[in-house]
Amino acid sequence: MAGRGSRLRPHTLTVPKPLVPVAGKPIVHRLVSDIAAIVDQPIDEVAFVIGDPAFFGDEVVEQLHELAKSLGAKCSIYRQDQPLGTGHAIMCAKDSLDGPAVVAYADTLIRADFKIDQNADAAIWVKQVDQPEAYGVVELNPKGHIVELVEKPSEFVSDLAVIGIYYFKQIAELREELQAVLDQNLTHGGEYQINDGIKGMIQKGKIFVTGEVSEWMDCGNKDITVETNKKMLDFLQEEQRETLIAENIQNTNSTIIPPCFIAEGVQLINAKIGPHVSIGSQTVIENSSVSNSIIQSQSVVKNADLKEAMIGNQVHFDGSFTKISIGDYSELKA
Repeated sequence: MAGRGSRLRPHTLTVPKPLVPVAGKPIVHRLVSDIAAIVDQPIDEVAFVIGDPAFFGDEVVEQLHELAKSLGAKCSIYRQDQPLGTGHAIMCAKDSLDGPAVVAYADTLIRADFKIDQNADAAIWVKQVDQPEAYGVVELNPKGHIVELVEKPSEFVSDLAVIGIYYFKQIAELREELQAVLDQNLTHGGEYQINDGIKGMIQKGKIFVTGEVSEWMDCGNKDITVETNKKMLDFLQEEQRETLIAENIQNTNSTIIPPCFIAEGVQLINAKIGPHVSIGSQTVIENSSVSNSIIQSQSVVKNADLKEAMIGNQVHFDGSFTKISIGDYSELKA
């Protein structure tokens, strides 16, 4: 999670993308919790690879420690100082690369219901897609084992796209292959990639299988993040595993159309909220209609008709625009 999330600006100018909330929880919190549920084994350690201390500072580190603690796990923090690719990022955490492990990129959310095949050496989680030529895909043999990884194939290989989550029964084997990649200075566009380590394992006879997810939700830019928030709220309402609307909100002559996430201390005054709206703590919404939008904490929204909007923390917005994207600490008033 060391990247700066430039496609999601202005929301990532002040907050790392994995800590941007979706349905009331930071992306990385949801991802780690969902993976823990699928693995269905005790988690010993969660290792986070983060970036520049000037951006990923003490507050970020504290949040990550709390996340690991919530799973009863040790937290390890590593830093990737230069954007040298996924293989390099993983090797920044080489001191933790031992035993069974999951590797995940912290800008995606999933829904899945499968068990990891303990007879395989590794698993790559995939999603069936309509345009495989736009993705990295897996090539399978007749046994269903992965024999090759192909990036944006010009000819059809398969329609199973790699989503960026991997399981290794013994991740030290990946560590050894990636060390060889680094030693040989094997780069693509100046970056070291996890795929080269995986290909080395496959060449040595390691068995890779697929784990197919039912939903793969990206948080790459504002519009996609708002759409992911919508899907996640639908899932959470169906699953009923989380409290979506806090008890201590102030509701004055307002209507809430579920599913919505509304945090503690929110004030709704003459407002129509929902469906598919997430509102952070201590935010005030007055004389407004909001649907399919994300509004973060300690913001004030008045006289607005918001649809497919994304508003950051401590924003003051008073106006008639609808599909807006406003970062933290901004003011727009008539």
